[in-house]
Amino acid sequence: MTPYSTLCDDFYVNISLNTQMELPANRETVLHFFELIQRRFPSMRSFYCREHGGYVLEEDKEKEGFRWCSIEPRRVLSGQVKPESIEGALDQHRMVLELAPFELSVTPLDCEALDLLFGFDFTCRGNHNELVLEALGAIPAFERLVHLPGTRTVNYEPSVVIALDPECRLHCRVAIETRTSPYQIRTEDYAEDLISVYVTARHFGSLPPGHSFPEVLDQLERVCHDVLENCVVDQVLRPLARTIASK
Repeated sequence: MTPYSTLCDDFYVNISLNTQMELPANRETVLHFFELIQRRFPSMRSFYCREHGGYVLEEDKEKEGFRWCSIEPRRVLSGQVKPESIEGALDQHRMVLELAPFELSVTPLDCEALDLLFGFDFTCRGNHNELVLEALGAIPAFERLVHLPGTRTVNYEPSVVIALDPECRLHCRVAIETRTSPYQIRTEDYAEDLISVYVTARHFGSLPPGHSFPEVLDQLERVCHDVLENCVVDQVLRPLARTIASK
């Protein structure tokens, strides 16, 4: 497992290639695309069609970690849960991006956005919003607000997006998602659920001339790595893990 897997209950690395035009959905194209992926990863044997459209090829979800890939009308997605290595997950994603132009007719011009997401899930019970507030604190302007007498924190999901280039085509987003409802807070009947931390690098729009999807993926990986190591692991993930463990 990767070092990141030790910081949370579930760790995953996903990509999403969003297109301007709809992807081909005929039987021969879809099956041939997934057959090529299966040749590289023979354990991906579960193939099905989602109820509302889209096709999925994946490994057995009962395994400790598993790979998956899907085609939606305007998105190609690939993911790996609990990867043995970051590079192993990225190799899968590179293959999907290398196949997309030839098998699904996705050109660099057709790219609406390419995302690389590093996801971290923490399983815990209780008011997730108050737990995140305790672990990370509030910005100074909100300190008095969140500590008003007799109040409960119903929603606290810090999120920030930064642009990394003058044209604002390369973004990085760090976001926290809680799953505690007002009903649970009112009744104090909390289910065991997930707090998620997402680090997402995104390239907006058509690719620069001469660039390929795998090359852009490598750039996004460098962004995610730098942000994780310098701004998230010690500042967000470890404090969350310590606070959850103390409850």
